[in-house]
Amino acid sequence: MTGFRLPTGGRIDRSRPIDFRFDGRTYSGFAGDTLASALMANGVRLVGRSFKYHRPRGIVGWGVEEPNALVTIGEGAAAVPNLQATMVDLVPGLVARSQNRWPSLGFDLMAATGLFARFLGAGFYYKTFMGPTRGAWMAYEPHIRRAAGLGKASRDPDPAEYEIVHEHTDVLVVGAGPAGMAAALAAADAGSDTLLVEQMAEPGGQLLASCAGSAEDTWRRAALDQAAAPNLRLLTRTTAIGLYDGNVVGLLERVGGTGALVRERLRIVRPGRVVLATGAIERPMLFADNDRPGVMLAGAVRHFVNHAAVAPGRRVLVATDNDSAYPLAFDLAAAGVEVVLADRRERPPDALVERAAAAGIDLRRAATPRAVSGRRGVRGIEIRGPDGTVHVACDTVACAGGWTPVVHLASHRGAKPVFDAALDAFVPGPPEDGIACIGAMMGVYDTAEAIAQGERAGLAAAGRAARRARSRLPAVSALAGGDVASPSGLPVLPAGADAATVFLDQQNDVTAKDVIQAQAEGYRSPEHTKRYTTLGMATDQGKTSNINALKVIAEARGETFGVMATTTFRPPYTPLTLGALAGRNVGRNKLPERLTPMHDWHLAKGARMIETGLWMRPWFYRWAGAEVGAAYVGEMMQVRERCGIADISTLGKIDVVGPDAAEFLNRVYVNGWKGLAVGRARYGLMLREDGIVFDDGTTSRLAEDRYFMTTTTANAGPVLNHLEFYLEAVWPELAVHVTSVSDQWAAMAVAGPRSRAVLRAAFADLDVSNAALPHMGVLEGAADGMPLRILRLSFSGERAYEVYTPAGFGLAIWERLIAAGAPFDLKPYGIEAMGGLRIEKGHVAGPELDGRTTLRDLGLERMGSTKKPYLGDVMARRPHLTDTRRPRLVGLDPIDPAKRPRGGAILFFEDEMIAGHGRGHVTSVTYSPTLGRHVALGLIEGGAEAHGRIAVASYPVKEEFALVRVVDPVFLDKEGKRLAD
Repeated sequence: MTGFRLPTGGRIDRSRPIDFRFDGRTYSGFAGDTLASALMANGVRLVGRSFKYHRPRGIVGWGVEEPNALVTIGEGAAAVPNLQATMVDLVPGLVARSQNRWPSLGFDLMAATGLFARFLGAGFYYKTFMGPTRGAWMAYEPHIRRAAGLGKASRDPDPAEYEIVHEHTDVLVVGAGPAGMAAALAAADAGSDTLLVEQMAEPGGQLLASCAGSAEDTWRRAALDQAAAPNLRLLTRTTAIGLYDGNVVGLLERVGGTGALVRERLRIVRPGRVVLATGAIERPMLFADNDRPGVMLAGAVRHFVNHAAVAPGRRVLVATDNDSAYPLAFDLAAAGVEVVLADRRERPPDALVERAAAAGIDLRRAATPRAVSGRRGVRGIEIRGPDGTVHVACDTVACAGGWTPVVHLASHRGAKPVFDAALDAFVPGPPEDGIACIGAMMGVYDTAEAIAQGERAGLAAAGRAARRARSRLPAVSALAGGDVASPSGLPVLPAGADAATVFLDQQNDVTAKDVIQAQAEGYRSPEHTKRYTTLGMATDQGKTSNINALKVIAEARGETFGVMATTTFRPPYTPLTLGALAGRNVGRNKLPERLTPMHDWHLAKGARMIETGLWMRPWFYRWAGAEVGAAYVGEMMQVRERCGIADISTLGKIDVVGPDAAEFLNRVYVNGWKGLAVGRARYGLMLREDGIVFDDGTTSRLAEDRYFMTTTTANAGPVLNHLEFYLEAVWPELAVHVTSVSDQWAAMAVAGPRSRAVLRAAFADLDVSNAALPHMGVLEGAADGMPLRILRLSFSGERAYEVYTPAGFGLAIWERLIAAGAPFDLKPYGIEAMGGLRIEKGHVAGPELDGRTTLRDLGLERMGSTKKPYLGDVMARRPHLTDTRRPRLVGLDPIDPAKRPRGGAILFFEDEMIAGHGRGHVTSVTYSPTLGRHVALGLIEGGAEAHGRIAVASYPVKEEFALVRVVDPVFLDKEGKRLAD
């Protein structure tokens, strides 16, 4: 056994043992453990396999910097892959399993890839999988995809829930180390509403690595006591994943353990000011086989020892080039662990040397680690010193290669990190207003100095002047008591080291040789090196590898470290699940069903509903037939011969208000609007910028400065966005305001020869005569106090009226019309019949307005004004869009009534070979009960010039063919007599 639980100490709750399972075996830990500390306490050293070579890997870090210990938590649909064992709290019932191995973690056949490592260097996939033939990739791809990835996500629906919360605070402090805690306490003390967030389960940062009863631990406990202030909130297990415009910060809170309903909560916080105290991550040291289980970061080992009461081994070699590893050596010796301390420096501080001697620590100066021995775990390490190379037996190597400030969040807003030669590290560049960076992320490693800096930053964020140190908190000495970050002046790669076995990115198996090779092959930029070698592209995003890689690049090129910049840091700082991004916006919460005010009435009257966009609309009514094929035909006859009523509440409705409203409409519509009289409506078409038809609808002028626009159901949102964009970004000088009123108004269409009689019966006080309300006229009034807006418009080709009323009165007006229309045989009809009616009249709709057609394609080029410019008019004149060979709108009349053309069928002229993309396609088909046959609309080359020609409608998917005659698209009442009476 290597790791073991110390008999005393730590911050775990030994009175609360917890059983858990890992790879099918049951182990035991305590409340306060992470999965990593519990596995280490049980002597489990091998926890995973690397990505490319499937090398055995163990625990390296303490927190989000962990590159190797990735596990899948949970079972079945609740399983979550690729979680760091260091970030998984131990909870009752926890089930975990290792990843990326087969058939087992201990015996992984894929480890055989390591035998071919010499052939799998940097960029091997670029060089190998492109040949030898052009189609070779198709043969390689299935095998590559099977080998790709680490953990496997379930294909079943996730049973867990996620939340998204929006909140505000005066001051947000990120990081609850000594600097962050001091800043939060000072800001709260000054009266600011303050939010302090910490990614680990307990606040304290590096203070958690200190022994109980130390000055650091005493200060932390005192600070926690004061953190109970009512205006200070502390969120643990919460990681700041991104810093965005306007100082918006994304926080990912890990809420639930096993069996918890809510697993994660994404908090989107808008603070007045942000204080970043994100700390620093320890750098590994580089030597051969430095990826073996048992090679760890020294700071992480100290956390395990003092926080979790776990020792990683019985004999530990601590390798360092700075002072920060000495406290670990002292703590290990005090815990009864045999310690060898190898310091690369020739002259460590005398005080530390004396204390090491007093503790019985074997200190070796000018000693550089060269190579680890052991395969599935450390068995020893070669150390080169003044007296040559010696082998030191040990089961753990704790490395302290300096510190890397966590500059990620500060960089998310574009502030480039700057190199500090004295620190041998990159620190955040000058922050924007409202953001302060403090503590170890700025290279301040002295605890007392970090606390003082934090208090000043907290007071500044609260708008208060600085003051003396907080007297209510105890004094604390420096964390390490000396040099913890300054450069040692020694090369990062030991002399004579085999670069092929020195691992930089341990998760992706990127070695120093790979990075050196990338330089030799011309990949000079760190960004190019990253992508060529996959360095820093794993789930840890290079937190422990990036800086060492830059040092290797500098040494390979003979340059000074720090001249070359880091790669770009982008959100998120740590991975987050898709569930966290979605929150509760899944299923019907993401795309909720939208119901019109008359929805329940439709159901009660036998309507068969269908989803159109987000709306539930009547497809057909069972009064006309049990199935749609028969029902819609009966409903069409009802409208043509008598009278029908349809629910059109789903139309988009937009108020356009302002003194420049007419000018605005003149610009967005292709036809003119300035001459439209108050009380009249007009049909309009909008183009996109590229000259393609965007949407159609009617707009009514209600007053000199007010218009009521309707859009298609599908484009209600896009049209509003379109209008708002142009008002805000292109024509801000126009005094116009647009407001969506789609949900404010219920709407219904009353159509058919008897429609006027129905309105007269329903609204006796309103004059709906032809003189008072002509075609394209608008009438506003009321019925028993219920406001009405009646537009005489027709989509069916019959005399028709659109009746609008506030949504709260929608059902009442609908039922009033139904009752008033009973003597006139008024019946409801659905959208299938509505579509059939418009096809008979040659009205274009969604299938024709498919994002590819122009005004000319649709036969509507005369609508485009020649007296004014309008949006899209210039691009609409491009040669390709005016090409006479473009398909244009036509009617299609089947030669054989028994052969119905299918929507989407490809059109060929009769005398042509049926092959290729054809001359056009069928867009819409319906059965016309008035004509007694099927009719269709389509787009075909020649348009009106092709009238009379015979075409073949080919639908090869079902091997269907139908002969059709190309005719005028208006099949019924071309003169418009039916709607003008």
